[in-house]
Amino acid sequence: MSNTLYAGTIGQSIWRSTDVGKTWHRVSNGIFPEADIRAIVVNPTDSNILYAGTEKGIVKSIDGSDTWKHMPSEMDNREVWSLAIHPTAPDTLYAGTCPSAFFKTTDGGETWTQLDAELAQECEGIPIIPRVTTIIIDPEDHETVYAGIEIDGMRLSTDGGKTWDERSEGLSSLDIHGLTVVPGEQKALVAATNNDVCVTTDMHNWTPLKVRDHFPWPYCRAAFYLNGENAKVFIGAGNGPPGDQGGIFYMRDTDAAQDADAIRWDRSDIGMTSNSTIWCFGYNPSVDGLLIACSVSGQLFLSEDNGGSWAKLAHEFGEVRALAVA
Repeated sequence: MSNTLYAGTIGQSIWRSTDVGKTWHRVSNGIFPEADIRAIVVNPTDSNILYAGTEKGIVKSIDGSDTWKHMPSEMDNREVWSLAIHPTAPDTLYAGTCPSAFFKTTDGGETWTQLDAELAQECEGIPIIPRVTTIIIDPEDHETVYAGIEIDGMRLSTDGGKTWDERSEGLSSLDIHGLTVVPGEQKALVAATNNDVCVTTDMHNWTPLKVRDHFPWPYCRAAFYLNGENAKVFIGAGNGPPGDQGGIFYMRDTDAAQDADAIRWDRSDIGMTSNSTIWCFGYNPSVDGLLIACSVSGQLFLSEDNGGSWAKLAHEFGEVRALAVA
């Protein structure tokens, strides 16, 4: 099924659209219909295979989400907040949870191994349990994996998850919400935090980009790099979690990313101010042009020209935390 959109909700499980967002139907056969879904990934070589993270572990579909099967693991007593699927060996996936932990499978989710990483299990003075909000695999070096933890900074593995190093020096905040890699001669890693956007090119030292000078709100949630002729780094922002205002911003000149004053930020025209912070993006490089974004309070915005123009979809959910395109 090409041009299929997926939305993961809090309390209403997984929804699917097969007509580019005009209509949506819940697809929860095999999942608790009021499940919390915070992550969805699509197999890059077979769009009928999907994985989703629930409040009780991982589920998998092999028939384009018509049915789902629970994949038993040590994550069954954890919330799964993030998933990353290997681009060329799609039976390999990484998962991040709350409480914070990393897991990996190399057999399509049949078995999972908890990875050895020192992660905070509580946030001192704050009633929040640390959680792995984002995991991404480097698009050029697939043994390199990046993870962002709320509220515990960034971790880097260069050996497929066997070992992890903390790389948080210079971050504007240890509260990382999103990460994205900008490949190129000088690779950059961009982080969205609760008070800024930060960038590093040496994977050691971060530079805050002072988006407070450019955005109406400094609270940033989603970070997504769209490669191609008109390459952009998209940031989803708003006035808090969930907030009641939000928007999409982007920068083109990533080569100047180390110089905060040299970056030009633009705001995407989504036709309105969203009803809450823009929480995440959904994209599939095999589906040309299609890009979807959501506010955490349920609004959906679709672009069919790689983010050049956006339209709000009619359907609204209660709370959306994950998007995918197949």
